[in-house]
Amino acid sequence: MQLDGATIAITGGARGLGLAMARMLGAHGARLALLDREAESLQSAVDGLKESGIHAEPFVTDVADEGSVTETFAAIAERLGPVSGLVNNAGITRDGLLVKAKEGKVEKTMSLAQWQQVLDVNLTGVFLCGREAASQMIEAGHKGVIVNISSISRAGNMGQSNYAATKAGVAALTVTWAKELARHGIRVGAVAPGFIETEMTASMRPDMLEKITKGVPLGHLGQPEDIADSVRYIFENAYFSGRVLECDGALRL
Repeated sequence: MQLDGATIAITGGARGLGLAMARMLGAHGARLALLDREAESLQSAVDGLKESGIHAEPFVTDVADEGSVTETFAAIAERLGPVSGLVNNAGITRDGLLVKAKEGKVEKTMSLAQWQQVLDVNLTGVFLCGREAASQMIEAGHKGVIVNISSISRAGNMGQSNYAATKAGVAALTVTWAKELARHGIRVGAVAPGFIETEMTASMRPDMLEKITKGVPLGHLGQPEDIADSVRYIFENAYFSGRVLECDGALRL
């Protein structure tokens, strides 16, 4: 896919991985629609991109809300034209053990709210945005690309029943959509990051962060730009579809 001049929507685009993706794709000429829940941080991201000569527009959106998503994609089409690309990046964590017990007595369990919040954003949000983007591409006659952000946690990770389940679901959606949408000239791929240097990892206890870093065979955390470059690769490689690209420093062997 030719990035120059293409309209690409990025969810969770106000910071972290999403903003790194915006810089990468925008530097190659893409016109960006950044979606996020926080108006102030979203506007700050857009302003920063525009200072670098990147065309970006802010769209305050709750990806877990169907009405918000449909309204946003209609607004994108009106302001920037129908999308040719989508990066489903928005995601949250609400970590906790399924059951925490001591000496045979259950002290705490993962709440339904913890479970549902993560599913709403990480899985339902991907579904809603993917559906709207694919619909626009088909009706506009665009041969588009959808990139979903999964995680190496999709294979299962202690304390992340909710998160791991959503990221496994995202990987399954990627394969399913790639098969369904190929007839319309739409490719679908996914990136599964390992541990990346973001605001979330920066807030971790130093001892925990050191332990995680030592567990990465390459000996260091990844950078947001590493994931952004993986996303760019999927957009530009015309024969990549239905697969998950792992970028984790050899952590998952």
